[in-house]
Amino acid sequence: MSKYLGLDLSTQSLSAVIVDDKTGNTIHEDSVNFGNDLPSYNAPSGFVHGKNESEIFSDPCMWLDAMDLLLKKLQDKIDLSSIRAIAGSGQQHATVYLNSGFSDKLGSLNTDESLSQNLKSTFSRKISPIWMDNSTSAECAEMAQAAGSAELVLEKSGSIPIERFSGAQIRKFYKTDQAGYDNTAIIHLASSFACSILSGKSAPIDYGDGAGMNLLNLQSNDWDNELLDACAPDLKSKLPETAAASTFTGNIANYFIEKYGFSADTKIYAFSGDNPNSLIGCGGALPGTAVISLGTSDTFFAAMSKPVTDPQGFGHVFGNPAGGFMSLICFRNGSLTREKLKDHFELSWAGFSEALNSTTTTLQLPWLLDELTPRVPASKNSIDILKGAVTPSIIRQFVEAQFINMLIHTQWMGEKIKHVILTGGASQNDSLVQLIADVFGAKVERLEVTNSAGLGAAMRAYQAASGKSWQEVNQLFIKVDESKTLTGKPYDSENKLEIFKRLLAKHTA
Repeated sequence: MSKYLGLDLSTQSLSAVIVDDKTGNTIHEDSVNFGNDLPSYNAPSGFVHGKNESEIFSDPCMWLDAMDLLLKKLQDKIDLSSIRAIAGSGQQHATVYLNSGFSDKLGSLNTDESLSQNLKSTFSRKISPIWMDNSTSAECAEMAQAAGSAELVLEKSGSIPIERFSGAQIRKFYKTDQAGYDNTAIIHLASSFACSILSGKSAPIDYGDGAGMNLLNLQSNDWDNELLDACAPDLKSKLPETAAASTFTGNIANYFIEKYGFSADTKIYAFSGDNPNSLIGCGGALPGTAVISLGTSDTFFAAMSKPVTDPQGFGHVFGNPAGGFMSLICFRNGSLTREKLKDHFELSWAGFSEALNSTTTTLQLPWLLDELTPRVPASKNSIDILKGAVTPSIIRQFVEAQFINMLIHTQWMGEKIKHVILTGGASQNDSLVQLIADVFGAKVERLEVTNSAGLGAAMRAYQAASGKSWQEVNQLFIKVDESKTLTGKPYDSENKLEIFKRLLAKHTA
């Protein structure tokens, strides 16, 4: 039996998921919480603010200390020489800025020192802007203008210019600290940075995470010269090469062999972003399957055979670590809105489910909060309706509309969704799951996974090392409860879509 390690560098923690290749089970999980385990960085939630609330950074030395601490924890519980291969996940969009000494230091790490002590002199910028930073609206506008339009950036990169994406963050660094930018020899993403540490040499940026930069051309899977020029001068020389997520980046560096007991034969494969890894870890590697995460916001992931982009610019397209492409679409009015409805009528969740089981011929716009997809303000009319003398059965009209909106705003992909995998706490509500099955006309399975990004990374390590097909990989690792599978019932989708579109048109008039 061989073991495979998936690492997940998220906002608040660095986690490990270890799986075996016989049962496909997770045999060990461990984590380092930045706030609790590394309090000296004064980052209780893994980040700090800059000059204002919109600037949000993490210290990459904190990530390095977390890697040492996590591997020490694993070493005390697992024989790390049994790890055959490692792949990883990193919070998307976060950038790491390094000087010309980085590569030499990577190749000669001193085991008597920590990773941060070895590498602290190699940062040309001591902080890393992360995905939560939204301080770059001016840079987004400048990049769109320099590239020709936001629509052209969307057509090439898969997304309109987005504040949290890496391109705008790099441009802001160039504008505000040109000396620091000039002293930067290489700009990594959090994922490729972590992969470089384990590989002992600078690693490539994979297509999945690279597409979250507004700099990668989806047609060529390489850096787009016009987008680079719109971002910052001489940028191409500072970026790693792009590569598929299955790329072998080298055997594990000697530092980890000597210090933690890894085998010299342990293989490292390219790391990717947390969203692409979550697609894999939820069983959505292949087209035809969508993953819907029912969280505070609802998130829709799906593999795509072609790099089609959302003409309205609400959805994003990234590379799929299993090959091809993937969509990511976020709907702000998710579980938080459903909870608002439940609380408004002072219902238990059982009472909420009963309301969902009622029938309705009409819909209400489900936007009690400002929405992201589409970008519209909260619906005053819907809020006013709730204030009236209505019964809990109206909940059905709101929640059904949530998933009609999701169906409408995923049709641009051109993929027929026959299979939906649900994750998140709300996926345990049978009435809600049946509604989703009806709206999408699909089979819906539920998956209980605590770290889909870490599991996806471990699955990628196994697939790359073994050469197995993704069908075989999914069969081995994806654990669903077939007794909880639901199938869509006859549903008047055409009529409901028209009702929703009329409501939307009136709301945006």
